[in-house]
Order: sequence, then C-alpha cells, then structure tokens
Amino acid sequence: MIDLQRRQLLESRVWPHVQTPAQYVGGERNIVVKDHSKVRGKLCLGFPDAYTIGMSHHGLQVLYSLMNRREDWCAERVFTPWPDMEAQLRKHEIPLYSLETFTALSDFDVLGLSLQYEISSPNVLTMIDLGGIPLEAESRTMKDPLVLAGGPCCQNPEPMADYFDVMITGDGEPVLPVVCDLWMELKQEYRRGDGSYAEGDEGRKQRADALVRVAQAIESAYVPRFYRPEYADGRIAAINRTRTDVPETIAPSVISDLDGIPLPTKPIVPYIECVHDRIAVEIMRGCPHLCRFCQSTVIKRPLRIREVDTIVDAALESYKNTGYNEISILSLSSSDYPHFEPLVLRLHEVFKPLNVNISVPSLRVNEQLRTLPILLGSDRRRSMTLAPEVARDDMREQIRKKIKNSDLIEGTRVAFQNGFDSIKLYFMCGLPGERPIDLDGIVDLAETIATVGKEVNGRYARVTASVSNFVPKSHTPYQWNGMQRREYFQWAHKYMRSRCRIRSVSVKCHNIETSLLEGVLSRGDRRTGKAIRLAWERGARMDGWTEYLDPERWWTAIQDAGIDVDRQVHEKYEMMDKLPWDHVNVKFGRAYLEKEQGRAAVQLAELANVT
Repeated sequence: MIDLQRRQLLESRVWPHVQTPAQYVGGERNIVVKDHSKVRGKLCLGFPDAYTIGMSHHGLQVLYSLMNRREDWCAERVFTPWPDMEAQLRKHEIPLYSLETFTALSDFDVLGLSLQYEISSPNVLTMIDLGGIPLEAESRTMKDPLVLAGGPCCQNPEPMADYFDVMITGDGEPVLPVVCDLWMELKQEYRRGDGSYAEGDEGRKQRADALVRVAQAIESAYVPRFYRPEYADGRIAAINRTRTDVPETIAPSVISDLDGIPLPTKPIVPYIECVHDRIAVEIMRGCPHLCRFCQSTVIKRPLRIREVDTIVDAALESYKNTGYNEISILSLSSSDYPHFEPLVLRLHEVFKPLNVNISVPSLRVNEQLRTLPILLGSDRRRSMTLAPEVARDDMREQIRKKIKNSDLIEGTRVAFQNGFDSIKLYFMCGLPGERPIDLDGIVDLAETIATVGKEVNGRYARVTASVSNFVPKSHTPYQWNGMQRREYFQWAHKYMRSRCRIRSVSVKCHNIETSLLEGVLSRGDRRTGKAIRLAWERGARMDGWTEYLDPERWWTAIQDAGIDVDRQVHEKYEMMDKLPWDHVNVKFGRAYLEKEQGRAAVQLAELANVT
C-alpha cells in the first residue's frame, strides 16, 4: 500500500534537489511492505539521526523484525532528514514519511523513537513537527499517533517529557507489542461510529483517560503528563503525581530469556554506505562488571546470554539474506561472553571458507587479551580497539574497572606478533579524583604500546588515544558528582597533547562543547525541555555532527530558559538530595548506588595522597 502520489511528487520535486537522495527513497533489500488495510495497527520506528546512523543501529533492526513477524501489525521506518531535505519538505508541504510506504507519520497508530544521544533531542522535535503531529503531548487527541520513546536517554526522561506520551525504560522487545496492542484497544473504544475521533478539549481528555490506562497496565511505561516536578533552591525537590491511580515509580522492562528472543535474520541492506555495513549479532546483554562510571552496565542488568548455536545459525542465515562480508558480534564486553572461545572458533570455521570476516568489538582487557589476537587473527582488520578507560591501575580500582596495564601491554605485543599494526585506546578525562599523573599515564601508556610495536616489528606502532570528557550519568554511583568545567577540559587536553613525543602516537579529544551540552541535557529536569525547544526553534539540527553544531545557539537557549548550568551540571548533589530521575527504577536500585558512591569517596581520599 504505497502512496504512489506522494512518491511521484517527491521524485519530481524534492529528491533531485537534495544530497544523497537514496537515503529517502526506500525500497532496500529485505524491507517489509504490508497492505495497511489488512493489518490491525501501523507502527513507525524512528531514529532521530541521519539514515546512515540509524540503519547501523542493531536495536532498530531487532524491533522492526519483531513487529513485522506479526501478521496483524506493520512496522516501517523513518529517520531525521538533513536540513536540505527538511527545507524541501516544508517548501512543498509534504509531511515526513515512512520509507516503506511513504505514509505520513501522522497517519500511523504508533510512532516509536529510540533516544540514544542527548544532543539529538532537537531532531526529535523536527520529526514530530514535520510528521504532522502536535509537538506537545498534551495537545494531542486520540486521532494522533501514540508518541513512544525508548532507549538509554529514557533513564532520565524529564528533559524530553513534554513531547512524549509514553517513555519506556529497559528492554524494548517484551513491552513494545504490549503497548501497541493496548493502544489499538483504546483507540477502538474512543472511535466514533463514522470512524472519526473527538477533537478539542473532549479529544484531549479522552487521550488523557486512555493514557491513564497505559500507565496502570504497563509498569515500565512512564506517562509524563501525570507527574509534576516541584523545585526548590534551583533544583528538583519532588516529583508529584497528579493522580493517585498511576504508579509512584517506574520499573524497567526486562527480558528473562534472551536466547528465546529471535534475532533478525533478514536485516535491511541499505543502498548507501552506512557507519556499520555489516551483520550485527547480539551475543549477550548486560555486563558482568560493575564499573562506577558506566550507565549501560546498570540499566542492562541482569546478565543474559545467547547460546553458541543460536548465534552461529542466525549469523549464517543473515549472511545468506544479505551477502555482507563481515559479521560483528555485539555486547557490552564481548570477550566476557562465557563461551567466547568456542563461539569465535565456530564462527571462523563456518565463515572463513565464505571469505567473511569476524569482527569483535568491545574487547575487555584481562588475562585473556594475551591470547585473543591469536584467536581472532587479522585477516582484513589490522587495527585493534581497546577501552582501558584510565591509564593507572590505582585509578582503575577507583572506577571499578579491574584490569591491569601488564595484561594490556602484553596483549598488544601478541597482537603485533599476529599481524595487527595499530591500536586504538579509549580513555576518559575528568573523572572524580583525577590527578595530573592520570593524564600523564594516558600518554605514557600509549607511547609504551607504540614502543612495543617497534620491538616486535622494527617500527613504532600507530596508537591513537581517544579521550572522552566524562559526564556523570543517571543511575551510576557517580551520579551525585559534578562534571568538570570547560576550563579544566581545555587545560587537560592541551596538557596531554604537549606530552606526546612519538610521532605515531596521537591524542584525540572529544569536543568540549558537545560534552558540556550532554551534561546539561542528561542531568537536567523538566525545565530543560524549554531550552531544547528554544534551540530547535532557532535552528538546532543534526547537532551530533560537528559541522552542524552551534554551541552559542545552545548556550543562549539554555540561558533564556533560565537554567543555572553550574547548579545543574557542575555542582555535586548531596547523598540525600532528590535527583531528577529518582522516580525511574533500575535493578539493585538507589541503595546499591549509594553504597558504591560511599566506597568511591573513601578510595578517592586515599588516591589524593598519591603523586
């Protein structure tokens, strides 16, 4: 059921005037196109970033496959258009549409958006507005789609709360079908005899009544309109329910049997090159480690695995359906998968004869790293990526990333002996208790590894130290800490670069303004939504891309929204303070986080005496 009239209009008036039109035309291999008149409900899955990013996101393929396996639902896709495409759509009064059938977003029953990066918040507003849906949730009636959010940014739902009907925390697979089915039941109840819905105040009240039932029925569904923040001294003081028949706190959705959730084996193959042009297979969800800085390890608990046969069979079926020549096994820490060696050996056994490469990102630095390069080989990839996070063993004890430099160095030696010639290392700058010797250590460790490469191959290895600026995230033991200020990051970046002595070693630091804005957006309360809207109204688009980011536009919007950045981002919280995200629960809960933060404070006091 393709809207041929809209497609012809796009083909004649719009696509010839935009860059890379192939990202807007649909028709890719393995897409699913269904007749809307023969399904119960219509879902559009959106990713608020460019097509090349969204099509590389494994979660989108998982949910697309999950919902399209059902005969009574269709799932289609939409991504944020680039500014040139947005301008053309507005000029010709064409709504943002799905790639499968060119259906306007406003004509779907459910619009589900995955919130992965805070800096992409204005893209959400672009998609909702351009799709013909009222921007604010409380302005919608039952004729409008249910606007649903999921993803890691929902761990602090408040900054985007005004724009979503429902925000889901935890795993999406169990809850998405339940929400969709319930919404269709509610729509049927409020549909008039002629198929229309009430408008105005009556329509908005009906939608509120329907959303109450969603909040009551699904414990992982946060319906922001029924919660009102209370402020004191510039910060959140309480989140008060506006009605007592909705839950006081929100519990995460959790898959108990990951192996029982089918993997997508017919992933969509884009026409254009994307960030990740390969088959992705999730082997494990969760992480066995409890790093204090890491939000993912907290929100993805408990640890769940897939069996080796499940993984290999899905990878082989995906290869047959796509023809990709690379398979990437995914998890937060792939080498911690309990059957890692048998899995990699099986994958090589099956795919080496087919000339398909096996990629293993997210390698953990431990004793196993000393043998991993032999196991992995370097058929095509000659670079290895590792995440030591910090460079000194004592600071790793503080962040609870229990790895050792000796394992890292010897692991890279084995890598160089087995054909790898470059190493990329991920570090963080600005952690609680960070000392100058920790910054020294980043450069020293990178240069030590480069020197190991020379010992093995006669020339210094290429080593890149990629340094991100630490943002204390919600639901981590560090959530009470403040973020370092701009001046500190400027000094630290300059200091590390000045210490490099080997030409093959480079220190690449993340953009400071982007990191500071991430701090504002990830640690904000509901008032932050006003700043997001102001920035969007003033032209904020695709700000995850450096060439589009205008920091001054953001800082002006934040100031005009009345946000005290020092209070929100840089000043610490006391342990008993109310946090903007306290009404969202995680496994183990706040008591565990408090205990870990207390332990961290003791260790930091000891570290401060080390020079």
